[in-house]
Amino acid sequence: MNDFGKVAVLLGGRSAEREVSLNSGSRVLAALQRNGIDAEAFDPAERKLDELAAFDRAFIALHGRYGEDGTIQGALELMRIPYTGSGVMASALGIDKWRTKLVWRAVGLSIPPFVMLDSGSDFSSVEKQLGLPLFVKPVCEGSSIGVSMVRNPGELGAAYFEAAKHDRLVIAEQGILGGEYTVAILGEGDKMQALPIIKIEPATDFYDYEAKYSRDDTAYRCPCGLPEARELELRSQALEAFQVLGCRGWGRVDFLMDDLGKAYFLEVNTSPGMTDHSLVPMAARVAGISYDDLVVRVLAQAALG
Repeated sequence: MNDFGKVAVLLGGRSAEREVSLNSGSRVLAALQRNGIDAEAFDPAERKLDELAAFDRAFIALHGRYGEDGTIQGALELMRIPYTGSGVMASALGIDKWRTKLVWRAVGLSIPPFVMLDSGSDFSSVEKQLGLPLFVKPVCEGSSIGVSMVRNPGELGAAYFEAAKHDRLVIAEQGILGGEYTVAILGEGDKMQALPIIKIEPATDFYDYEAKYSRDDTAYRCPCGLPEARELELRSQALEAFQVLGCRGWGRVDFLMDDLGKAYFLEVNTSPGMTDHSLVPMAARVAGISYDDLVVRVLAQAALG
């Protein structure tokens, strides 16, 4: 594995997802080192970026702002250091839930009905337009940070101001409650594949931060229980959703299903978690790919441009 040279595992960072990133990155680092790869942890919040010049490749295990939004990717492009995952444009687009939805809608993929909010919005009118329950989210945050579920009339305003603490752009989405699913994507070009679908069944009202990272009562179903033909159809659509944004290497596409079985694509994750609760390693394992093999395969796809 020495052809990878010296590898920086980028972890931590300055986003609201710092702790999750430290967890992901430490596991990635251990897997690389188990495979004899010369890898070292690199926290951009604690070291100067010009120190990256000493490395030959970068494995991006950063989540959220400054790590998943095209900024670190741009720095690595300027330094000519190949890195894992999507490039600058796809990363910047993928973290933006609003603009991702606009692209998906333009190519004919189904998305939940939504309204962009600001402090002057007629919250009562939006509640009636989208119906209840609905979800309110910061546009450019991950890990369900700042997300609220609005169940009762009159609650949307408070949910907006909570989300606005995390981002200047806030989106309200119709609640689609027939099931939450995710599709892991792995590979490059014509070898890109969608891994088996996972159905997520949280014990909480929705798949919030605690359900994702600290609770042990969230159920993950893989196989997901959908008929084989339907699963293959949705995996193909998830692949299209990933590729139309210009994403590459690896990632995850989330979708919801209503009670009639119609799927609505929700968002893309271009720097997925790699913790013991994370979904991409789970899907890879079902596909016969171990955690260590997954990490090495992702690193092998590090690229520029």
